[in-house]
Amino acid sequence: MTRRSLLSILPCVLLSATRAGAQRAATVYKDPTCGCCTKWVELLRTNGFAVTVRNIAELDRSRYPVPAALRSCHTAILDGHIVEGHVPIADVQRMLKQKTAVAGLAVPGMPIGSPGMEVPGTASQAFDVIAFDPSGRSRVFASYPRG
Repeated sequence: MTRRSLLSILPCVLLSATRAGAQRAATVYKDPTCGCCTKWVELLRTNGFAVTVRNIAELDRSRYPVPAALRSCHTAILDGHIVEGHVPIADVQRMLKQKTAVAGLAVPGMPIGSPGMEVPGTASQAFDVIAFDPSGRSRVFASYPRG
């Protein structure tokens, strides 16, 4: 390989390395004393997200319009999408990769066995991950059976 050919491909190699190392940013709004929310944040970090946590006593629900029936204990903002509650990280990644035209994903309530809500010795509850759009329309994005 000549020096000229090496110099010609160097910008492409550097750009690829920069993109490969880039983390997706997430901001999570949660109660400062909530252990299950903290577990979910750690799952985000373990999966390569750069997470900023905003500990707040009460979430301003008018700021991020999650339909009332889909609300849970914490709200995350990732690439302009809302992620409400204990959504599996694989579903978050699938939503971001597919660039789906949804406002966000939600796991309503706090089902036992959802990410961050694992209870040793207790079977998981069945739960759905719900996709919702800005108008509030929703559909099932993924389903998890009782475990």
